[in-house]
Amino acid sequence: MFWKSRQNQKQQLRVHGGKNITADVGGNVILTCKVPNNNNNNKPTTTVEWSRPELDPEYVLRCQYGHLDPHNQHPSFENRVDLQDKEMKDGDVSLILMNVTKNDTGTYHCRVFQETKNEPTCNINLEVVEPSEFVLRVQFMTSEHGNCEPVIFKCF
Repeated sequence: MFWKSRQNQKQQLRVHGGKNITADVGGNVILTCKVPNNNNNNKPTTTVEWSRPELDPEYVLRCQYGHLDPHNQHPSFENRVDLQDKEMKDGDVSLILMNVTKNDTGTYHCRVFQETKNEPTCNINLEVVEPSEFVLRVQFMTSEHGNCEPVIFKCF
């Protein structure tokens, strides 16, 4: 829980997020993290940092004042991550992770910086799995004329 003081009042500042997500290898996933806009009482979000502390370097993505900062980004995330809203309007600092791999499995931390220097965080556990396999077994049958007939399969 994070607090900020404003004119001798304490106002709770929370980040919504923190859950377990499963994604298929090769797919895209959105890791949701939002700072609520309590009737415009919160200062604007200036910086968001997404990281995985077990990596070196640990940064998945860093965005400051709407500009992505590629310095110290882990190379495995290069050209595969983006913010859902780079302007971070309405407190949306959700991360888009594209073309996920098994190596993307882990805990992602989102730190949000506002003009008040508060640093609320949310944690998301991502598990990347192989997509379900579909196996089709076909037995060829001959027609009464002794020919193999073509078979058409439609997937829905």
